[in-house]
Amino acid sequence: MQVSVKSSDGADSGKMLELSDVTYDAAYNESLVHQVVTAYMAGARSGTRAQKNRSAVSGGGAKPFRQKGTGRARAGTIRSPIWRGGGKVFPAETQSFVQKVNRKMYSGSMRSILSELLRQERMTIVSDFSVTEPKTKLVADQLKSLGSTDALIVVDEPDESLVLGARNIPNVEVTDLTGLNPYSLLRHENVIITATAATKLEGMYS
Repeated sequence: MQVSVKSSDGADSGKMLELSDVTYDAAYNESLVHQVVTAYMAGARSGTRAQKNRSAVSGGGAKPFRQKGTGRARAGTIRSPIWRGGGKVFPAETQSFVQKVNRKMYSGSMRSILSELLRQERMTIVSDFSVTEPKTKLVADQLKSLGSTDALIVVDEPDESLVLGARNIPNVEVTDLTGLNPYSLLRHENVIITATAATKLEGMYS
């Protein structure tokens, strides 16, 4: 399939880019996309909650009083759960929320998302998207020319000036191909991708 390429100022460059039907014209598999996005968001959870059981609480090495003759209930440690300052009976522990997604499923979901974005005309392919200085105004002007206020900008290689220039703009995210993920593709209204990055994606998810 052939897709028109725009210049960074929003004008039609007159060039056409040949894209693979396998990557950019795949059927939309909603259930697969939902599963992969859910797994991605679950993997981002920290799961670092933690409480201490009786063995993890410091102190309590000595028996607090003798076993018999005091009239009190027998006790072996002051860190027992029934004592103030003791450990928890069923403490919360660190937890991993990672869900397994194999490579074939992930690639299939990415092809579905990329194809659907292109069908809905939410993906704009530009010849280049870069700035000479890390200034917000330069990035904002290019986005205005492309008619987008909520966008994911995808470049083929890391561009520090572009990242720094875009970080103060609400609803705008910059990523290279290594950081591209299904959640970011779906959470923005538009995707602006360079022609080089779009071509390289074919090899990654074909």
